[in-house]
Amino acid sequence: MHKKIQFVLAKKLHKKNKVASIQFEAAEESSLVRLPSGKKMLSVGIGKEQVSRRHYLNLLRKIVTIAKAHRIAIFRFRFDDLLLPHLELSRTDAAELIATNFEMANFEFVSYKTPPPDGWRFVKTVIVTGNVDRAVRNAFIRGQRIGEEVNACRALANTPAGMMTPTILADEAKKAARGTKVKVKILGVRDIKKLKMGAILGVSQGSSEEPRFIILEYRGVPGKPIVLVGKGVTFDTGGLNLKSTEGMSDMHLDMSGGAAVIHTAVLAAKLGLKKHVIGLIPAVENMPSGSSYRPGDVLRSMSGKTIEVLNTDAEGRIILADALTYAERYKPRLVVDVATLTGAAVVALGERASAIFTKDEKLEHLVRKLGEESGDYVWPMPLWDEYKEDIKGTFGDIANDHIRRSRYGGAVLGAVFLYAFAKKYPWVHIDIAPRMTAIEGEFLSKGAAGAPMRLLIKLLEKI
Repeated sequence: MHKKIQFVLAKKLHKKNKVASIQFEAAEESSLVRLPSGKKMLSVGIGKEQVSRRHYLNLLRKIVTIAKAHRIAIFRFRFDDLLLPHLELSRTDAAELIATNFEMANFEFVSYKTPPPDGWRFVKTVIVTGNVDRAVRNAFIRGQRIGEEVNACRALANTPAGMMTPTILADEAKKAARGTKVKVKILGVRDIKKLKMGAILGVSQGSSEEPRFIILEYRGVPGKPIVLVGKGVTFDTGGLNLKSTEGMSDMHLDMSGGAAVIHTAVLAAKLGLKKHVIGLIPAVENMPSGSSYRPGDVLRSMSGKTIEVLNTDAEGRIILADALTYAERYKPRLVVDVATLTGAAVVALGERASAIFTKDEKLEHLVRKLGEESGDYVWPMPLWDEYKEDIKGTFGDIANDHIRRSRYGGAVLGAVFLYAFAKKYPWVHIDIAPRMTAIEGEFLSKGAAGAPMRLLIKLLEKI
């Protein structure tokens, strides 16, 4: 559930209005005081050190989080009071960031909870006063659209696996695209077999839920598209290489990459971007059963390459192999795949940045830069040819895990595996496993973080 904020932009507020006011204060703690006039003043402590851009985004979300904690459903602020000159943000950039981060902080996934007697704590209205010209107004609208779509992605990813099968994910893609210029096509088992997508079929064969291959297209302009590929494992048990209880608890979120691709394509249409965008999501369940694919099996992918299965819990890269091959038919300008691919990426980077892999250094620098601007932070890792020896198959062309059963370098090996199927176009792999869920101190509700949607939309704009 998400209560959309109503932004009211006005040059000034009537003196009799007793709406709570918000301001930044150079203090460690935040405080709420009631002024003699009866008005409430919420001072949000920003600390005494100079605020970085990263800290600034957190502070914006902190405002809404504190307001919700104090049941302040309506508050106001003077636009210039939230501008920090040393950050050198344009007024429109600041307005967009404020709206996006306010919306993200206002989100909570309560669809399956009983409402409390006094109702949910959402901010309903934010009044912005001061110098808010047309450009600033438009930036607030744009920022709010971005925040809303990120929240829709988070809601989709948070949905329990019992209510989110491959078929339902395909239906949700159609719902998300309704009313936009995004066309959605769903390929069922018969179509997948015709395309000889043996990798997708192999992973899905242990589940009673049939796989789906979801295709979204937004044609803002003619020409070669940018293709986004998202991992859509609606639940990952690990297959016969069964995960631990702890390792399985969040695996309804293993389709977070697919959710991000769906809502990025929809957001591109809602923002009217002059780009041609394709979204591809292979959607499966990875389940253990008598019909499951096994360690030692060899799957023939759509590309013709055979995949030697060493670990059924490394299923994401297998299904993405077929999607990356399918992407070739569009002769794309760029392909970006997004996946909660490896726990190894979490070990390497912690939970504050996604891992990126590409052979193109200029593209790597651009993605890092846009990550900093958007708040979806990323960090590069190596994609060296030497690593190919570690996944060279014994009985198949390529193995889906380290051939010597080593536990080292898992994030790199996952990327190197994918690169074997992505050599015919410019390509970036984003392993969002570190950013699958929000963490303490981000001022976001528990559950999906919505990464890397803000980065993807900026990348679509810049390419």
